[in-house]
Amino acid sequence: MEDVKKRKLEDASGNDDDISRNSEDHLRSLLEPLAKPQLVDLLAKLGSQYPSIAEEIKGVASADPVHRKLFVRGLAWNTSSETLRAAFSEHGEIEEGAVIYEKANGKSRGYGFITYKHMESTQCALRAPSKLIDGRLAVCNLAAEGLSGTPATLDLTQRKLYIGGLSPNVTSEMLLHFFGRHGDIEEGSVAYDKDSNESRGFGFVTYRTVEAAKKAIDDPQKTLGGRNIIVKLADSHKGRTVQTQLPPAMVPMALPLAPPGYPQPGKAHAGTTPVGYGYPQTIAAYPDSSYPIPPQPPYPAQSQIPYPYYIGKQ
Repeated sequence: MEDVKKRKLEDASGNDDDISRNSEDHLRSLLEPLAKPQLVDLLAKLGSQYPSIAEEIKGVASADPVHRKLFVRGLAWNTSSETLRAAFSEHGEIEEGAVIYEKANGKSRGYGFITYKHMESTQCALRAPSKLIDGRLAVCNLAAEGLSGTPATLDLTQRKLYIGGLSPNVTSEMLLHFFGRHGDIEEGSVAYDKDSNESRGFGFVTYRTVEAAKKAIDDPQKTLGGRNIIVKLADSHKGRTVQTQLPPAMVPMALPLAPPGYPQPGKAHAGTTPVGYGYPQTIAAYPDSSYPIPPQPPYPAQSQIPYPYYIGKQ
């Protein structure tokens, strides 16, 4: 009898030990030192084996809207919120979606936002971020990342091209079809006037890779819509120098050098080559305390020379 009682006591104590080892606090202490990839692998395996855990993972992931909200740019001026939602509804249920408009005139600002109900829908949309909406290829990314937060935008200056000299009848579809032969296009369209919705004679194309952009630039065939077009990096076009015409009253002149020890206004060092200034201009007066007056040598007093006073005859 005593042996049986002793065995029962040992089994009871063993069960208590197993419960303490499987408690939430104990498991948390084991998980905290693990790295993020280890935790992801562990939860993925558990979720694939136990549907209840999978549903809980989905609920936690979709709780924060930051993981479900997309920023969509490159929209046409006539794209409405309804059209935007319809284009993205293929990936899942949309909680909220709208084009952003100017408060003053009510015109589109060319971008909008889409918030899905589930994070899975957002991830599905990001697998194909470019969409042709109302004749323009729009592109989306997570709103929390902004324009410069994604790694894909780090080499944007080498992937985005300026297309100039376009014919008025060239549409965005024609532009994308013409340049699509060099590689996958992430974003692109003809630039249209906000008021008249007419072509401004140029557009932009952004490739997914730098290699595709280089092929488009080096391609000798640059005729579209019956015109020779200009193809170059958009960044170099934006940074082009513009010759400004001076008004007639402003004549460039070179001011002479001041004597040694007296630097000119705006000059870092005295004795350097004079710089051209627009004339006329206002030159600030030198403060008296900064430039002491050198001592003057004594000079003999000048005597007054009398002059005869003549009265004219009337």
